[in-house]
Amino acid sequence: MTVKSLLLGAAAAVAFAPGAMAERGADGEVKILYWQAPSILNPFLSGGTKDVESASLIVEPLARYNEKGELVPWLVEEIPTVANGGVSEDLTTITWKIMPGLKWSDGTDFTSEDVKFSWEYCTHPEGGCAQSTKFEGVGSVDTPDPLTVVVNFDGPTPFPYGPFVGGESPIIQKAQFADCMGARAPECTDQNFGPIGTGPFVVTEFRPNDVITLVANDYYRDPAKPAFGEVTFKGGGDAAAAGRAVMETGEFDYAWNLQLAPDVISQMEQGGKGVPVVAFGPLLERIHLNHTNPDPALGPDERSVVRPHPFLQEPAVYQAMKMAIDQPLLVEVGYGQAGRVTCNWVPAPDAFNSDSMSCDTQDIAGANKLLDDAGFVDSDGDGVREANGVPMRISFQTSTNAVRQDFQALIKQWWSEIGIDAELRNINASVFFGGDPGSPDTFQKFYADVEMYANTFNGTDPQSYLGNGLCDKAPSPANQWQGENVSRFCMEEYDALHAQLRSTADMAERARIGRELNDMFVMNGGMIPLVQRGRLSARATTLGGVVLNVWDSELWNVADWYRMDE
Repeated sequence: MTVKSLLLGAAAAVAFAPGAMAERGADGEVKILYWQAPSILNPFLSGGTKDVESASLIVEPLARYNEKGELVPWLVEEIPTVANGGVSEDLTTITWKIMPGLKWSDGTDFTSEDVKFSWEYCTHPEGGCAQSTKFEGVGSVDTPDPLTVVVNFDGPTPFPYGPFVGGESPIIQKAQFADCMGARAPECTDQNFGPIGTGPFVVTEFRPNDVITLVANDYYRDPAKPAFGEVTFKGGGDAAAAGRAVMETGEFDYAWNLQLAPDVISQMEQGGKGVPVVAFGPLLERIHLNHTNPDPALGPDERSVVRPHPFLQEPAVYQAMKMAIDQPLLVEVGYGQAGRVTCNWVPAPDAFNSDSMSCDTQDIAGANKLLDDAGFVDSDGDGVREANGVPMRISFQTSTNAVRQDFQALIKQWWSEIGIDAELRNINASVFFGGDPGSPDTFQKFYADVEMYANTFNGTDPQSYLGNGLCDKAPSPANQWQGENVSRFCMEEYDALHAQLRSTADMAERARIGRELNDMFVMNGGMIPLVQRGRLSARATTLGGVVLNVWDSELWNVADWYRMDE
């Protein structure tokens, strides 16, 4: 099957669970808890999941993915295909037809100019955009009328559903952000903290790294939704406190990302106030290896910019570091049935899940031999090997979380057994995953040798996600530290192969190329995959309409949530 033949099919329709929604706002307040607190509500200025998902209450894409991974219309009448004329026969254009009558939350009309502007905003040459890979290959965007958007690609694009699709690529209002282009983007605090949107809720107050208060959008397209008139979106704390607040005390209605040991989850569920919800997708806990030098002695325009790293790009080093890790044990102690061992950057969907690597057996002896044979020895007997006279001491950072700190301690011990000393550092998650270009502690800035975190991608085609390995997607001062290539990985062969993926229509061949890109990134020291994580959250027993979605924002259908009787 080819992508073109897939496009010839009819667009999927989304069905929502029925709820008791007599009128907008009738069910009062819903309380959501993300222990990683949002720091900004503009997804273009942050790659953090907590920022993208909190913003999805407010700003929306033209189309998104449902819980089955099916592409569904959101602000448009249908999904463009070759069969319905929305995608050109030569696969160089896609035409979106906006749903008539859509309003922004300030009561003004939503038009094609807003869509075009969102592309211009993210691709401005003087700015940095965390979601720039979504617009890879887009040559121009036309607006022949207020309800029509034509995306023109530089060449045949068999998968044209990157721009304006999914929670990571929403539409922002041109009138609100017109003066926030390029280098000015991070300076527009009012806009970034209170975007005008088409979503079910409107921001009334945003305290970064703390709490967001929202009310129902009076101009939301369905007059009976949302059922809740108010949202309190609390950030901060830790995963354990979040789980207890839903399942034991009932203080909150929904808690996201319960990164906790399985026995802890089971004990919390006995509280009777809430239940866990879990589903598997491509969410991956991983360790990124810095391909640039993070030495604090370097200047601000050189640190984590100047190549290469003193030793982490040596194949024997990153292969030995990987061999020393006991991945099955990490799964057991960290996630239980909510985790799986994986060797891959893209562990799902199955077609893109490579089987060319093995990682289910720890091999300390083999790792030591590999380093010995490569000439990395401990010449002074202090237990730490040297590389070209430089001790192999590394800084290892991650966000503050009990499971991650357990992982850090175990991995530090294993690496010490092969002569690599790791200094551990944990950073508040709201800061680590924040988008502040002035902060030294963000995962994008990567002022460390290795760092551990998890992320995923929207939809079931990883083309844009794999684009995060492209050379020009590395965060740097030039792009205000935006971009998802946090390892600063760069291979001409990778860039060329990704260009081939963008122009390939055959589904089997796309999957083969995707697996090859995955292998190229991992085998050349871009990252060490650790655990394919199930998305595990919790909802109150009285909260209805929740449909956990691993292919888009977890809050994708919040307009359909409602209060059930006890």
